[in-house]
Amino acid sequence: MVFTRRTFGALAGTAVLGVALAADSTAAPPTASASRNVPTGRPPAPPRADRRPHSVRHDGYSLIVDGQRLVLWSGEFHPFRLPSPSLWRDALQKIRASGHNAVTVPVAWNHHSPAPGRYDFTGVRDLGLLLRTAAEEQLYVVLRPGPFLGADLDAGGLPGWLAGTGGGPGADDPAYLEHVDAWLTAVDRIARRHQYTEGRGTVLLYQFTDVSGAASTAYREHLYAKVRGDGIEVPVFHKELDPSAGLAGQGPADVPPDRGLYFGAATSERSRPRTAGVLAEFTAGRPVPWGGGSDGRQAFEAVRRQFDAVHVRRTCLTDIANGLTVHNTRTAFGGTNWGWQGGPSTVTSYDLAAGHDEARSPTPQLAAFQQIGHMLRTVPDLAKLHRAADVRADDDRVRVYHLTNRDTGSHTYVLRNDSQDQVTTSLRLAGAGLPVNVTLPPRDARLIMSGLRLGERRLRHSTAQPMLFLRIGSMDVAVFTGTRGELVEVVLETPGSPVTTRLDPEPAWALDRNLLRVTAPLGKGGLSRVLVEGGGSSRPLLLILADEDDAARLWPVETRKGDFLVYGPSLVRTVTPHGSGVDLTGDVRTTTGLEVWAPGGIGSLTWNGERVRTTVSRANALVATRHLKPPPAVALPALTGWWRREENPEADPRFDDGRWRVADRTESSGATPVPEGQPVLFADDYGFHYGDLWYRGRVADARGVASVRLSYRAGPQGLVMAWLDGEPLGTHRRPADAGGQDAGAGGTDAGAADGGAAASGEAASGEAGTAPAGGEVTAEFAVPEELRTPGAHVLSVLVRPMAREEGSGSAGAHKAARGLTSVTFEGARPEVEWRLQGAAGADPVRGPLNNGGLYGEREGWHLPGPVDGKGWSAVELPAKEEPEKQGQKREQEQEAEQERQEERRQGVVWYRTAFTLDLPESVDASVGLALEDDPGRAYRVQIFLNGWNLGLYVNDVGPQQVFVLPNGVLRTRGENTLALAVLSDGTTPSGPGKVGLRLLGAAAGGTPVTDVDSPGR
Repeated sequence: MVFTRRTFGALAGTAVLGVALAADSTAAPPTASASRNVPTGRPPAPPRADRRPHSVRHDGYSLIVDGQRLVLWSGEFHPFRLPSPSLWRDALQKIRASGHNAVTVPVAWNHHSPAPGRYDFTGVRDLGLLLRTAAEEQLYVVLRPGPFLGADLDAGGLPGWLAGTGGGPGADDPAYLEHVDAWLTAVDRIARRHQYTEGRGTVLLYQFTDVSGAASTAYREHLYAKVRGDGIEVPVFHKELDPSAGLAGQGPADVPPDRGLYFGAATSERSRPRTAGVLAEFTAGRPVPWGGGSDGRQAFEAVRRQFDAVHVRRTCLTDIANGLTVHNTRTAFGGTNWGWQGGPSTVTSYDLAAGHDEARSPTPQLAAFQQIGHMLRTVPDLAKLHRAADVRADDDRVRVYHLTNRDTGSHTYVLRNDSQDQVTTSLRLAGAGLPVNVTLPPRDARLIMSGLRLGERRLRHSTAQPMLFLRIGSMDVAVFTGTRGELVEVVLETPGSPVTTRLDPEPAWALDRNLLRVTAPLGKGGLSRVLVEGGGSSRPLLLILADEDDAARLWPVETRKGDFLVYGPSLVRTVTPHGSGVDLTGDVRTTTGLEVWAPGGIGSLTWNGERVRTTVSRANALVATRHLKPPPAVALPALTGWWRREENPEADPRFDDGRWRVADRTESSGATPVPEGQPVLFADDYGFHYGDLWYRGRVADARGVASVRLSYRAGPQGLVMAWLDGEPLGTHRRPADAGGQDAGAGGTDAGAADGGAAASGEAASGEAGTAPAGGEVTAEFAVPEELRTPGAHVLSVLVRPMAREEGSGSAGAHKAARGLTSVTFEGARPEVEWRLQGAAGADPVRGPLNNGGLYGEREGWHLPGPVDGKGWSAVELPAKEEPEKQGQKREQEQEAEQERQEERRQGVVWYRTAFTLDLPESVDASVGLALEDDPGRAYRVQIFLNGWNLGLYVNDVGPQQVFVLPNGVLRTRGENTLALAVLSDGTTPSGPGKVGLRLLGAAAGGTPVTDVDSPGR
């Protein structure tokens, strides 16, 4: 990706092809050549909404903010996947602390717009609040309002109501553009108040559309003009994935591609673009599909294993070697596909192997992001790199990228081991003299440097990767990292004879010919610290050598009083100096020490509001005299006191459907042709866009009807159920071509309860059990002989549509039909009058994606508060499970568990209970709901907590069994209402099985959490 005045020219091999730049706040945008004279130097201070004008420019090396070079290391965060605004601050603090200086924020159209012309930016959709919080946390913002996002969302984030509006499916259609313009107007009205150029916020870049080669140049020009007309002054760019570049399928097993300085021409001047290299999306992981794909029920573990810290290093360091200086990691925090927002490629969890998991806990992948991010922020040489003379390692299994910064004379080497073996190799570095030996684990990578200025000293070379360099008071601090157990070397040029003090037992040093060699085995006893004083420098230098585990507990923080470095806690959130003291806040997960390097004059500190007694170490740090304590044990209650009620009265022929929509349309606003001789049955044409759909057809005469054929479109794992006069005809599940079982396997083709009628899976093409993703399938249900009688009959059909195809945003996938598409009969051609019903309307607080059309949802059974006692009965679930922290079940309890009811019932049953939590305010605990059962039982469960639809559990498909209950929606100090809507196909005993709360993580600390508004009945 490259920057130009209007649209991008292609940087071959790069996933990004388009950009346009705004002027800065005071002058026309400079040309690339006019900015090349900006020297290498310290980056700009962390951004604030300071009400001062700021300039944002670029050249062929980097962004230039207020005349200073900036390497942007952004982490993507989806606020629509975390329905608790209090936790947005938690996520943003973690993103910043883990080395990112920016956050990329997609804004999902379908999350904010329940109907044409209606836009909601309140509550869990408060974009202004998010942007203010990002500014308070000193993060730049890359705003991405679509209109199409992709992002593994239903229809790529386009609202469902678009399918029921006029106009063609193309992005150039005037009717579509009218809706797009209205959406961008609503977003831009907020965005322009938070632009960094005006000092009113920290929005630094603006990215429109995100398509896969389908949008036209005219469409992009239209969006550009629209955004500029709305007052967006910051740089604007667009991303377009080029399928021919072969990058869309980049996986962890592949060799990272060259997409910059090392692509094409051999010389740096010929291969360097005229504009800054941008990677709009580094994929840190992948979503887990229904069934787990080839990894089955171990898919979550497999994704974490494949997209590990090694994958981060080898890919991101290759991008740095190619001169890319604007990076975005998707995602820094993934979140939850609550409601019906998830796309066809993902289950409820959107963990995505991020640095912080869905439960907001750090993961092993985080260390690599943290090390690279802090390095890019504190080593300014990396903002202005040129390709240098090729260097080869002695072992050909190691690829070497050689770059130089001409301003400073430093050299950067990225070494990548593309083999499956650990490799120790040697290579000659600039100025090193003798060859340098470096060890790389399998498929790993490392960045090393020579000639790097460390304050008043110069690094001759190192075999460890630089992590950060700070000027703290009168002392310089340099941190280098490597692999645990590795012996690393750092060599400093020392024109004089420095006083060198070994502060820990592990490191060793030797002085020879004005070179100070420091070596240490990493991870043997924690940090290895060496203090270097004198030797031609007026400032002491503290060298810190750390393995990954220790480096992950180092937290550099820049304040207005100067830099701080904190070692020990699991997270440092804030550092607030005042007078001679400093207040620190953060998280502690295990017992740890606390060590703080601070500017001069700081002699006392507090941690999370409590005074900490300290001493001063030989390393000039404030060291706590007592360890910080982990959180106390968290006890969770067992889930008891359940109430049960059967649903689907719509199957009863006496049910009153007089207020339902009559299916009387003959033409559709969508892209799916209406079958000849059929009324329009497509749900979107009648205003039903998400969740379950009910159809009731009044059949004039059933004589001679041998079977009924229901054609429907419902996405992967979608299904249809049918009843005739209240008698179940069966269930059909759409062939699970997205990673689950085929129709007909595992009890997905249901037989009738009494008549032996069965459903058969059949694609529209006639090939049984197959269909393109999101395509039409047909289920055929036999009609029992006793129901083939004259007179009126009622055919009731429940359709469970899953996600719409994500598509490309301009190919019209969002306008494909949903629900039933046609109904035909074998043996006769009776007249049928159809009515349909979906969600009763968008929840004014929880939004349009929360609810579907189940009877219990329409009646509010999922909401907190009392329900009508009629029809509800007390029940014990078939199995009870105590929380893990309360110990293992006693043998006698296991023997006493109630035998599972063998009831087989097609349709929906609701379960409700209430539970109270009283967690300490000082503890940030993440709680989940765990469901377990025999995978042969064919049922699925919608999980509602305090009315919020937090997940879908599919027992016989998997792989997800634990569902995060986000704090705020979950009352951690109050009463909660849990409702489960259990949909069973009738072929096996129904669920649920074991249902219990599970502690997913806890820390002493956290951020204050306000309960999310959860209105009840």
